[in-house]
Amino acid sequence: MRGGADRGRLLTTALAALPVLAAAAHIAPAATWLPGPRRAWLPSLAGTGRADHVALTFDDGPDPRSTPAFLATLDELAVHATFFVLGERVLAHRRLSHEIVRRGHELAVHGWTHDGPWRPAPLRETRRLARAARAVAEVSGTSPVWYRPPYGILTGDRLLAARRAGLRPVLWTAWGRDWTAGATAGSVTATVLPDLRGGGTVLLHDSDRHAAPDCWRAALAALPRLVTACREADLTVGPLGEHGVGCRAGSARIG
Repeated sequence: MRGGADRGRLLTTALAALPVLAAAAHIAPAATWLPGPRRAWLPSLAGTGRADHVALTFDDGPDPRSTPAFLATLDELAVHATFFVLGERVLAHRRLSHEIVRRGHELAVHGWTHDGPWRPAPLRETRRLARAARAVAEVSGTSPVWYRPPYGILTGDRLLAARRAGLRPVLWTAWGRDWTAGATAGSVTATVLPDLRGGGTVLLHDSDRHAAPDCWRAALAALPRLVTACREADLTVGPLGEHGVGCRAGSARIG
C-alpha cells in the first residue's frame, strides 16, 4: 500500500515538473544569442567561415521601398550577399524576390513573420517555417539552406522546426545595430569593424519594417566603406553559400 502511495507521489511530482522542463528546453538554446560564447563555442552557428572571406547578410526583406537600393549598391560594388527573407514578404513581393536571385544573391529563411518566440509552440513553428522555406524555394528555384530566426533568438521549437525543414541555423559574428533611430553610416561602420575578421559573418538590414523608420539608409550608406575595408585587408566579400561555414576564422581584425 505504501509503495503504491510513494509511486503516486513520484508521478505527481514528475507531472508537476513537466511544464518547467518544457520551458527550459524551449528557452535554453536562446543563450546562443550571446555573441562571445557563440563565437567561441559554436563557430558554425556564428557563421564562421573561410579565413579569406567575409559573408554579407541582410535581414527582414524583401521590401520594395528599400531592397532595390541595396541591390543597386551591391551591383556597383560587384558584391553578392545572402538575404534572409520573411515568407509572407516573399509571397507579397514575388517579382522583387525573383530579382534578388536574378542578380546573383542567395535567399535564406528568416521565418514566416517577424514574431517573437516567447511561448512554446512546436507545431506552429514547424508549420510556419516549412511554409517559409517552400515560399523561398518557389521563387528561387532551389531549396534554401540557411535559417536565421527573428531577433536572432533560437529556441527549442525553432531548432526542431529548422531540422524538420532541412535548414541550417546561422547567426552572425558582427552586426551594425542599424535598426535604431540614431543609426548613421558612421555608427554602423564603427560598430561592425571592431568585431569583423576574416571568416566573419556581418548582419545588416535591408528593411525598416521591424525597426526605426528609414534606419535602412544608414546600413546602405555604410556598405561601400565596409566592403572597401574588407578588400583592403585582402578579404573577399560574398554570400554564405561561398563562405565555407565551419572553417577556421582569421584572427586579425579589419578595423
